[in-house]
Amino acid sequence: MNIKDFIRGLYHLLTNILFVFMIIMLCIVLFFRVSGNDLDILGYQLKMVMSGSMEPDIQTGSIIAIKLKEQITEYKKGDIVTYVTKENKLITHRIVEVGNEGEFYITKGDRNNAPDTEPVLHQNVIGTYTGFTIPYVGYVVHFLSSQQGILLFIILPGLLLVLYSISLFWRVLKQINGIATKSK
Repeated sequence: MNIKDFIRGLYHLLTNILFVFMIIMLCIVLFFRVSGNDLDILGYQLKMVMSGSMEPDIQTGSIIAIKLKEQITEYKKGDIVTYVTKENKLITHRIVEVGNEGEFYITKGDRNNAPDTEPVLHQNVIGTYTGFTIPYVGYVVHFLSSQQGILLFIILPGLLLVLYSISLFWRVLKQINGIATKSK
């Protein structure tokens, strides 16, 4: 194998890897967009973590999986739960105290100095953290869900495909001209 074949093979490999990556990211972004940032798969949801209150266990910018709450689920001290606040925000924190036989919970972010100011009612808990984390992918999904990210995600790959098509077109034209010149 000569160096030209190696470079051509490497070019095709990188092109295929970028294409697969682009398709995977497109699917993730579409799932998050369509589902309103809640990708639900067989009783589990993927959530983006955009704060550092649970570091170092859950890093800022991660995507985590939570097991959705079932009807009679009881939570105990030490469980990491995702819940909805009065302001309709999602928060994932650790239970540090169970109140009134599971009617409410006192939660705290691992990195925070004090417990959360509001107790979490049992009905506001969405689910429990499963331990599954993909670090930093949340940053990418968050960016790709923005207008700038969508434009960049559509325009840049489209531009690269157009440039590739033009270069391929010119190579074919050169080959056709070479064949036409030889036949005269």
